[in-house]
Amino acid sequence: MKPSYVYDVIGVGLGPFNLGMAALLDPVEDVSALFFEKEDEFNWHPGMLIEGTTLQVPFFADLVSMVDVRSEYSFLHYLQEHQRLYHFYFLEKFHIPRKEYNAYCRWVSSRLSSCRFGYTVTRVNVVEKDSRSIYEVGVIHGQTGVEDVYYAENVVLGIGTQPYIPAAFQESLGDTVFHTSEYLEKNVRPDQSVAVLGSGQSSAEVFLDLARSHQDSEGSLQWYTRSNGFFPMEYSKLGLEYFSPDYIDFFYELPQEEKDALLKDQGLLYKGISAETIADIYDHLYEQTIGGASPDIHLQAMTELTSIQWEHGRWLLNGVHRVNGDTIEAEADVVVLGTGYQPAVPAFLQTIQDKILWDEQGRFQIEKTYELKTDMKTAGDLFVQNGELHSHGVGAPDLGLGAHRNAVIINKMAGRDVYPVQVDNVFQTFGTARQPEHSSMKK
Repeated sequence: MKPSYVYDVIGVGLGPFNLGMAALLDPVEDVSALFFEKEDEFNWHPGMLIEGTTLQVPFFADLVSMVDVRSEYSFLHYLQEHQRLYHFYFLEKFHIPRKEYNAYCRWVSSRLSSCRFGYTVTRVNVVEKDSRSIYEVGVIHGQTGVEDVYYAENVVLGIGTQPYIPAAFQESLGDTVFHTSEYLEKNVRPDQSVAVLGSGQSSAEVFLDLARSHQDSEGSLQWYTRSNGFFPMEYSKLGLEYFSPDYIDFFYELPQEEKDALLKDQGLLYKGISAETIADIYDHLYEQTIGGASPDIHLQAMTELTSIQWEHGRWLLNGVHRVNGDTIEAEADVVVLGTGYQPAVPAFLQTIQDKILWDEQGRFQIEKTYELKTDMKTAGDLFVQNGELHSHGVGAPDLGLGAHRNAVIINKMAGRDVYPVQVDNVFQTFGTARQPEHSSMKK
């Protein structure tokens, strides 16, 4: 089939970041866009929409507001359309319920004609048209199974990350051993013995939900982490400045070995537990031990569980204490893995994989404006969303920087400042501050 209409951009995947791009592009008449998502509808981490959980960023970190507060796709406009402005006003909270963030995104996705759900992208090739190279995107409709072909000058990868499962647990995955991302889908019973692994926000939320549901049952609950403790995420106001365009500018210019070393020391900027969740867990444990009560709950840090096997109708877990070297054994009916996420290289890139430039650790090489480095001479670029932690820093997965990244990408594609990108957003200096010239050195 010969190329027909050529879009300015095709987006693959419709998580919050590509959905935000679709929303920001909607009023831009001179940039044509189309976005594909394999799921039949928008749902943001449905397995973790636990009652009472909130976003870890303020509501300003919606799809558009950090670059365009006047957008009709802002969270405040969503509230206005649903007659919830006064309800939200009286709520007096910056951190909105996770369920409402999902509802807001679903509302936005339903209003955008550029968003196509139920379509799986199977391949991305480079073809020639009018003496220039463009992208050819193969897409299969989930209901009909028919493949269509679309063309674009630019492609934006918004496929995000995928759950990380340690090798020791991969063969045991199923209804009773699963990642936190599937938690609500598995329907854990209150009478079951459950072991939770990991010390991030997801593990903490699952542990708290289980602790509450188990409090009047005969079930037991264990929580293990390799980390040195169940520590809070850094959430001081100056600490939050690391999630800014200014820090991206500083981090991007560092040598890669220095970037990797920095990221190893910055885990609590984005991997810890919110102080509020820790307080809720502690309060629950305190109340459950009033009057000498002793709930069957066990928390243990500095412990790595390295093997799992099915014995006598239960899971037997073995590991080691990482400080004193003691052997650890535990039993559970259910094991919940809060083992985080990892970057995903989608299968549909296989056709051009040898043309993409990779670093020494097999990661994308990425320009500052988020396009992949390749040896393809195409009319446009191949951009990535939330795949640049190693190149742009800790803000890559942060919702608060999604609109900023989209503005940078949109401006690059359009060749003009569609959305002005603000500078000087923080009070601190990440690099070396320019020192005032000393009067004695002036000529």
